[in-house]
Amino acid sequence: MTTPRPGGRSARIQRAVHHAVRELERELPREALTLPRIAERAGVTPSTLYRRWGNLAELLADVNLESMRPDKPPADTGTLTGDLQAWSEQYYEELASRPGQRMLRDVLASDDADRRRCCSDLNRAQMQTILQRAHERGEAAPAVETLMERLVAPLIYYLLYDAEAVDRSHLERWVEEAVSRGPAGRPETRR
Repeated sequence: MTTPRPGGRSARIQRAVHHAVRELERELPREALTLPRIAERAGVTPSTLYRRWGNLAELLADVNLESMRPDKPPADTGTLTGDLQAWSEQYYEELASRPGQRMLRDVLASDDADRRRCCSDLNRAQMQTILQRAHERGEAAPAVETLMERLVAPLIYYLLYDAEAVDRSHLERWVEEAVSRGPAGRPETRR
């Protein structure tokens, strides 16, 4: 995965290229995007893009991964169940949309395992924030991995394969199943 140095020329190039991609995606059909066209809009040479991202698919994955980064912490509803429900509804709504589906496909199509893993890391960080709040309120809460397995995993599965099949009742059931697994540290039995 391309990890530019913080600040400096590398960060300026990344910002310019990401901005150019987002502008061109609004103006042109997807199939009209090319590295030379993006480079021209960003004010860099095509070789810069080839050197840094390798190909268009990796550049699109990088841009879309950046778009998937939350711009604020998960909503604080006052309860673990409420926080998880609010998070799952927002997450599903965003990624079930046409742009969300494209972002998800672009990132998961990346050959860069670190880039794909970053999606999981972003979700794990959101779950950790929600669990930290629950602990601070004195609520019993499951382990992060339980939330990843019982809530995030089914969400991702359906977003990838059958997004239209999910409604609020699915999200409520997944949240309930994840929360009912008990507090972190208690051994979980496998079914």
